Amino acid sequence: MVAPQGFGYLGQALSAAEQYAAVYGAAYRPGTDRVVCSPGHYVIAAYAGAAETGLLDEAALASYGQNGSSLEAIGTERSPVPEYTCGSLGQGLSAAAGFALGDRMTGRDDVRTFAFISDGELQEGQVWEAAMFAGHHRLSRLTVLLDANNSQVDGPVDSITTIEPVAAKWQAFGWDAVDLDGHDVAAIAAALAAGAPRPQVLICRTSTRHGLAILPPDADGHFVKLPADLAEAAAAELRAELGRLAGHD
Repeated sequence: MVAPQGFGYLGQALSAAEQYAAVYGAAYRPGTDRVVCSPGHYVIAAYAGAAETGLLDEAALASYGQNGSSLEAIGTERSPVPEYTCGSLGQGLSAAAGFALGDRMTGRDDVRTFAFISDGELQEGQVWEAAMFAGHHRLSRLTVLLDANNSQVDGPVDSITTIEPVAAKWQAFGWDAVDLDGHDVAAIAAALAAGAPRPQVLICRTSTRHGLAILPPDADGHFVKLPADLAEAAAAELRAELGRLAGHD
């Protein structure tokens, strides 16, 4: 999706791929559950996961980011797949908590809401207001997948604002917090299946370069430039890895 344009939100796709794979592949029930994508530029990972699981026509991916396409580079209320996508950062958890409480009040106790948020968003007060609200109401059908990739537009998150200890902060707000390898699909799926009596946050430690060794060390993790030669090298690396994995099956 990124290669035809030569630039885009590749880093977010690489850091969040396994999280979306675990949700769409092992937990999400279309027509019943909800997915909220708080950082709109992460929607590229939602498109990819949905295409792999049949929720989106894979051919549509070629239109990603093109003028007039419904698969916008930065998700909006018009974007397909996620039930709710935010443009401005920091708003997704508020929507997700509202969905979860609304489901409880209308007797839809089987519905789960999965909210994808980024670690950069933890610098916004609205996130913690929503976390406090969800903890107070013990919204146990709400699960947050926090992409802790330490990357934002201004540089590494920890160079902008100290957000650690992340797990302890969520626990203080009444959440069940699990700190794990965000590139381990099995670990994420197991945590999703386990659930919790309180709202749950999976703190997924990730990298914006994971899965593509060909990316230069100074690649901007927030918005990657991908010229044709680098795009082809990346595609060749991925084809080789798929071939290797197929050989193990």
